[in-house]
Amino acid sequence: MKQLFQSLRTGALELAELPVPQARAGHLLIRTRRSVISLGTERMLLDFGRAGWIEKARQQPDRVRQVLEKIKTDGILPTVQAVQSKLDQPITLGYSQAGEVIAAGSGVEGFRAGDRVISNGPHGEIVSVPATLCALIPPGVDDDTAAFTVIAAIALQGVRLISPTLGESVAVMGLGLIGLLTCQILGAHGCRVLGFDPDEKKADHARRFGAEAYALTESLDAVGIAHAFSSGYGVDGVIITASTKSNDPIHMAPRMCRPRGRVILVGVVGLALSRDDFYRKEISFQVSCSYGPGRYQAPYEKKGLDYPIGFVRWTEQRNFEAVLQLMKEKKLVTESLVTARSPFGSALDAYENVSGGTDMLGIMLDYDAPVDTALKVVPLGVSQASGKAAAPVIGFIGAGSFASSTLIPAFRETGARLKIIASAGGMSGYHAGRKFGFEAVTTDHRALLDDSEINAVVIATQHDSHGALVMEALRAGKHVFVEKPLCIKREELEALDETYRSLAEKPLLMVGFNRRFAPLTVRLREILSGFREPGTFVMTVNAGSLPADHWTLDGEAGGGRLIGEGCHFIDLIRFCAGSPLAEVQSFPGGASAAPGTVSLFLRCTNGSQGFLHYLTAGHKSFPKERLEVICGGAVLVLDNFRSLAGFGVKGFSREKPMAQDKGHGGCARAFVEAVEKGLPSPIPFEELVEVTDATFRAAGL
Repeated sequence: MKQLFQSLRTGALELAELPVPQARAGHLLIRTRRSVISLGTERMLLDFGRAGWIEKARQQPDRVRQVLEKIKTDGILPTVQAVQSKLDQPITLGYSQAGEVIAAGSGVEGFRAGDRVISNGPHGEIVSVPATLCALIPPGVDDDTAAFTVIAAIALQGVRLISPTLGESVAVMGLGLIGLLTCQILGAHGCRVLGFDPDEKKADHARRFGAEAYALTESLDAVGIAHAFSSGYGVDGVIITASTKSNDPIHMAPRMCRPRGRVILVGVVGLALSRDDFYRKEISFQVSCSYGPGRYQAPYEKKGLDYPIGFVRWTEQRNFEAVLQLMKEKKLVTESLVTARSPFGSALDAYENVSGGTDMLGIMLDYDAPVDTALKVVPLGVSQASGKAAAPVIGFIGAGSFASSTLIPAFRETGARLKIIASAGGMSGYHAGRKFGFEAVTTDHRALLDDSEINAVVIATQHDSHGALVMEALRAGKHVFVEKPLCIKREELEALDETYRSLAEKPLLMVGFNRRFAPLTVRLREILSGFREPGTFVMTVNAGSLPADHWTLDGEAGGGRLIGEGCHFIDLIRFCAGSPLAEVQSFPGGASAAPGTVSLFLRCTNGSQGFLHYLTAGHKSFPKERLEVICGGAVLVLDNFRSLAGFGVKGFSREKPMAQDKGHGGCARAFVEAVEKGLPSPIPFEELVEVTDATFRAAGL
């Protein structure tokens, strides 16, 4: 099936052939019939993608500050690689479509195969969308009209925030697609509508919807018109739906209003506010967020946890339903908003109109070509001759940002043959597959496990899937490399331990504990081998905070920060001490500490002690990881894998490589070499279980 996406680095568009997405839990799999190109939103994305590095930086000053902080802590090379990897990730375009349900994932209620639905799915022949971002199309509403629903919901949310009442006067600044839909919705509320736009054609369009509209020119007294329109009082509210870098809309809007009027920003405009414009009349100002409550909230959109209607009357899904009802009652009409049509196969040509057209509104994409809904594996046309003849054949499950920026490049450098890459949606797998030389992409990980040539599988998915995927791959007879953690629940560890021990032929199993393979860690371990005394290890991790809704913090999805990341440092101390862990004690940060803060005490059987301080409230400019070792009258300091210093160490004072190396390359090489030569696992299975068990004990599991 075909999917449209854009490169953030260059702005180039591609219509790619991808495997059909999976019907995931809580999602609908939808065969698209129509989708709408919204010129304002999508032109903004195109312009950003096509901008140069300097202009991109100018548009995102917060990102620039993050980059500068990362340079201070990690160095220039890792930072440049991280920025390039981020810009290299493709993004989907489009967010308003109508289609037919192919399948409903587990846990979905109220939808079934064959239903006509709308969703905020991207431009693609088959899309997978959370059920809370979909709504049933009522009888009497055709696909062309329904395809505007999500765009219209943006307009509706702006209207809801301005809280219009019957007879109020409201000005709409910007009469593009969303602005014209806003005019109609305000009219349905019984409001008198005043419209402004630089384009006379759009102003004329608004007049056909019952608004009094004007083309903005330098000589037009828009504020005076607004006061005349409202009998000299000033309009009750202004909804800004324009897309411009100018500050003019935000200056004019409050001056158009009556005392204690309301200004709602739906579009994107300059925000150099004048306090005096708002102060004298106590004007309220609010920014509207997309389709309404629930937007960008993971519990609502990804887990399907709806807000009770008695507390949140209008969620984004209920806004969709309200828009569809207006369409059914013919109070919201969209036929005249279609400026052009194009078959989806010619979408690239349609986007040329987006870039160059200034008098256009919506472009309708038609999806009438046949689609193979069972296509789950797509060849990428890569030669199979690359790599060493006897190299391991690897399949990758997961193609997220970490896999694409770090893991896949590390495995490619080993010379292993990269055969199939799997990702749930297909797009990230397609992009990574082409970039790194995979032979095929799939949305069904079982294609890797059923492939007789593939003898090793790398798992780089969300943490909650690790345990089950590891067991499935082991049962299929594959060697397994899984990015940390091994699993996130104790019952999974017990089941995995039982599964592995029951296998007659035991494949290699390795967790991506890369820090023990870092060159400076290896050097540290060599130095410590010359001491007979047990050591004291003090590990400080300046982990930093995460957004409250980050999936890692979700106990069900990510396991929490200690299990999801803290296991790295427990393993590092255990490796450097060279001794099994005998005791683990955990000391949470307390009520006043930042969430996720914890200190651990580790005691090894050889008498070594470890103190791990995992801190989430530190500043980003301070190095993230620092290990201090006190042993035999000497001190060693490993600073963020950028330097190793020795104090009182005979024959050693300092080692500082050219660039930071956390051991990802060494970790991948060790695994591939073990597979290729039939060597034991670089990390014994018992040690993996031991470290995972210690992490669970530290987390109170």
